[in-house]
Amino acid sequence: MKQKFGKVAVLLGGTSAEREVSLMSGNAVLAALREAGVDAHGFDPAERDLHVLKEQGFDRAFIALHGRGGEDGTVQGMLELLKIPYTGSGVMASALSMDKWRTKMVWAACGLPTPRYAILDAGSDWDGIVADLGLPIFVKPVHEGSSMGATKVTEAGQLKAAWELAARFDDLVIAEEFISGAELTAPFLHDRALPLIRIEAPGGNYDYQHKYFTDDTRYLCPCGLPEAKETELQALVMKCAQVLGCRGWGRADLIVTEDGRPYLLEMNTSPGMTGHSLVPMSARVAGMDFTELCLSILEDARLG
Repeated sequence: MKQKFGKVAVLLGGTSAEREVSLMSGNAVLAALREAGVDAHGFDPAERDLHVLKEQGFDRAFIALHGRGGEDGTVQGMLELLKIPYTGSGVMASALSMDKWRTKMVWAACGLPTPRYAILDAGSDWDGIVADLGLPIFVKPVHEGSSMGATKVTEAGQLKAAWELAARFDDLVIAEEFISGAELTAPFLHDRALPLIRIEAPGGNYDYQHKYFTDDTRYLCPCGLPEAKETELQALVMKCAQVLGCRGWGRADLIVTEDGRPYLLEMNTSPGMTGHSLVPMSARVAGMDFTELCLSILEDARLG
């Protein structure tokens, strides 16, 4: 195994708002790779410059960074310059998928279903946005993940405060219409979609705390949809990944209404790999344990 992969850096931690989760993801991946006999080493870009990877003879990198500086194309671009193959999507797809606004524009341009939205700023017509999108409205930073800075607005008077919170995380803030239905997430690995997961969070509030630090959220996999419907949604997910240029692995979030209409929400190109994470959960249902999943992702590390 050492000869097959060479010296592997597991990039973890970083400087984003999701550092804590990235450390959990990275350490889980690191342990799995070492258990499989891979010469793997943890590498925190917040503590060492990435150019050290070349100096220390690393042959490939497993990216377990989340959020800005790890999932947005910047690390991917540096690894391209260093000629070190890396896991997951390339520079363009990583940068595009991290940008919720431009992701939605690409999906809409390709005829893929996604909720209506508005970009917010200090001069926004708050009442006009509520009249257009209805209530509730989800407000979130364009370039953050893990529900950082996100608010579910249920009253018109809350919209400005929700924008102010999101603006602490990002100069760009998006408001998105609320779609009522089943919350699903759809991982993919290489060229196939994995089993869908239905998410049932307390009060429908799947926030940062419920994602990573409580056991109150229910995850159903199999998701309970008819096989034909799940297959249809999996095809949609592979299409939405394809038009963004994603590769390797990732996870799309979507809502399916009671009458079966899907709405794509976000694309994650470096999903969590913690004890609460969804890609490992789906992979297990598909017959792949955590170590096999990590090795499969690592095997696909590449440049370009």
